[in-house]
Amino acid sequence: MGKIRQLAGETAIYGLSSIIGKAINFILVPFYTSTAVLKVEEYGIVTELYSYVAVLNVLYLYGMETAYFRFTSKSTGSESKIYSNVFSSILITTLFLTVILVSYATPIVNWLEFPGHERYVYWFAAIISIDSVMAIPFVKLRYERKALQYATYKLINIFLNLGLNIFFLYFCKNVWEGNFLPGSRGLISHIYNPEYNVEYVFISNLLANATYLFLLFGLIKKVKFGINLMILRPMLIYAFPLLLSQLAGVFNEMFSRMMLKKILPDGFYENFTNQEALGIFGAVYKLSMIMTLAIQAFRYAAEPFFFRESHAKDSKETYAQVFLYFGIFGLFAVLAISMNLDILKHIFLRDPAYWTGLHVVPMLLFASLFLGLYYNLSIWFKITDKTYFGTIISVSAAILTILFNFLLIPVWGYDGSAITTLIVYIYMCAFAYFTGRKYYPVDYNLKKLGGYILLSVGLFVVGWHIRFESAILTQLVKEIPVVIFTAIVIWSERQILMRNKN
Repeated sequence: MGKIRQLAGETAIYGLSSIIGKAINFILVPFYTSTAVLKVEEYGIVTELYSYVAVLNVLYLYGMETAYFRFTSKSTGSESKIYSNVFSSILITTLFLTVILVSYATPIVNWLEFPGHERYVYWFAAIISIDSVMAIPFVKLRYERKALQYATYKLINIFLNLGLNIFFLYFCKNVWEGNFLPGSRGLISHIYNPEYNVEYVFISNLLANATYLFLLFGLIKKVKFGINLMILRPMLIYAFPLLLSQLAGVFNEMFSRMMLKKILPDGFYENFTNQEALGIFGAVYKLSMIMTLAIQAFRYAAEPFFFRESHAKDSKETYAQVFLYFGIFGLFAVLAISMNLDILKHIFLRDPAYWTGLHVVPMLLFASLFLGLYYNLSIWFKITDKTYFGTIISVSAAILTILFNFLLIPVWGYDGSAITTLIVYIYMCAFAYFTGRKYYPVDYNLKKLGGYILLSVGLFVVGWHIRFESAILTQLVKEIPVVIFTAIVIWSERQILMRNKN
């Protein structure tokens, strides 16, 4: 259990930047969803474009983050050479891909139905370029277990992005409209364009990301630029299946937001356009990402942890314990968030128009939980170098994602997308578990975790339908399922808890 506590400690530090980063995103959600800042349609634009960015980020890195962990853990004394080769490779491919994006800006924005907004592509090409190249120094920090330095740099970026959003979309906008500092319009005319609005979301992101060039300059200086194919070739072979699986994975997550407005029949939602429906779905999806931030923090710490532990005699026992406790924590989070949505909606979704999509949040939370369980189960094919299994799982899941979205969105709207997400992540868990039993069997306690899942689902169904005339009484009673789940878990795990305490 000492190793589990060590992993939990590193997860907490990585989680600091992730949690605060997502918290800032949650602060920005009520900011963006205020009608004085962005319209529902404009928030749909933000949702759609960032879904494409997520896919491009994977393409730009093509699995080299994980390859770096794998090969530095196997090779003694060659970490600096591996680091320089990976950085050089990413830099070259980033320049190549960025030139392509910029060259095809006009057909891209026309297909996205944003004609005349080629600047969207230019800004995002710059954002992705900085992200991808700076990802390698960040990977080096993770491998060297410099979690505090990693978190500090991320937090600087996060708070700067927040400040720039508020500066452009609130301060400058109000100065221009005469609400602040009357007569100062000319003072800000050199940095503020009143014809822009949603554009300042992207500009703020770009300016904040540019600070990485200064923060990570010390690590960039350590790069000895050059390509050694003897070092790079096996890494590329190892990473290629990961690229396919990661592309498919992010495609699974982002496809609905990329294609919702195109698949959704016109007029499906009586009071909203398709672009507005996308904005609503994107906003409520943010609430489900409370789970995603925990999974992200866990992954940052767990991936190098799993590789380091792969040579230990008790590694399989450690993996099984991590799997179980991750599942328990995730189920608690699903229940706690779901039972408090009536509070969260007032905090994070300022325009009641967004509340029409809240009912899909619990489904997305459960889906995120299964995605996290899949990350636990998938470690077997990474440490056994059978990464092609990840490709098979993710590509087949992507096919299911496309199929079910095209089938269900025209019938159920974004509800169909949420259902698809849950089905696909359960499928991925099952595939990873049953293939892992053959090649790298781990004694996961599925019976216990399955019992906790059934318990949480039952408590959720009861709690979700609790309604009284008094909103305060309703909310108080809704906390009972969370308390019951926590009490049962503590009672069931009491022997282990007492042993760790002693």
